[in-house]
Amino acid sequence: MEDVEVRDVEFANGPVRLAGSLSEPRRGAAARAGVVLVGGSGPTDRHNGTFFPPLRRHLLDAGIAVLSYDKRGVGGSSGDWRAATLTDLAADATAALDFLRSRPGVPSEAAGFFGHSEGGWVVLRAATARDDIPWVVTNSCPATTPAVQERHALAQHLRATRAHSRSDVGRTLDLYDRLIEAGRRDADFATALRLVDQAGRPPGLEFYWGDVDDSIWNFLKRKQDHDPTGDLRALRCPHLALFGGSDPLIPVADTLRALGTSAADASRPRHATLTVEVFPGADHRLRPPGAAEPPPEYFTRLTDWLRRR
Repeated sequence: MEDVEVRDVEFANGPVRLAGSLSEPRRGAAARAGVVLVGGSGPTDRHNGTFFPPLRRHLLDAGIAVLSYDKRGVGGSSGDWRAATLTDLAADATAALDFLRSRPGVPSEAAGFFGHSEGGWVVLRAATARDDIPWVVTNSCPATTPAVQERHALAQHLRATRAHSRSDVGRTLDLYDRLIEAGRRDADFATALRLVDQAGRPPGLEFYWGDVDDSIWNFLKRKQDHDPTGDLRALRCPHLALFGGSDPLIPVADTLRALGTSAADASRPRHATLTVEVFPGADHRLRPPGAAEPPPEYFTRLTDWLRRR
């Protein structure tokens, strides 16, 4: 990292103070572009586990400045992501973009969003709220509601473990459906817990329910029926959507159909193009089997697409 400059930064979205890392090429010339990286679900920090560091390195090598930040209530950021909505998180991403564009070496007209997983829903919401977004990239982001996506992930987990009978799988998914309906009725956490206990905590439920407490239950209720297709149809900029063909967490085929339908909507601006890249065999973080990070062609296709814009 000797050829780049990395500094800790802080910026605000109203009363929320967000801490992050700003990385800029240090080659005597301004950056070609800038990107805000927005992480996935849960308490994600500026590195999104191990996913963002190699992505950041490749973007910097391409002359692109990178800003990533700790989600509300994580790392150095104030607030609490569990008390937020996806719209709140989109406002945080917008504040990050405004901060990045304020840097003297970053061309504001060429600075956009990259959102991973849940972060894809966040940046789509942020991008539709303003007219000056040059492009948006979503990575492993389903074009379904969170409720549909989580059910798919749970079903895939139950089938992949091969430790449960068909009846056990059915019981677990039935309980999941009842929890979703309880959320739609705005049931409190105690009511949700009774449903789980009455069902005997069927096998495999911990994959979905393991860390749920009162605050997370309320966050899940607010989020579960978020429909990203409205934001997809309202996009006014080019969109690159990246997927792993063997991603067990999102319904890739259903997402591709929904993306195509949204892109073909007659009301969508002509310059709001859609580019889709699916990497066969890759997982939720676009890694091939047994690999620790995405393959070189993943990074190359991303930066080639950005350069063309």
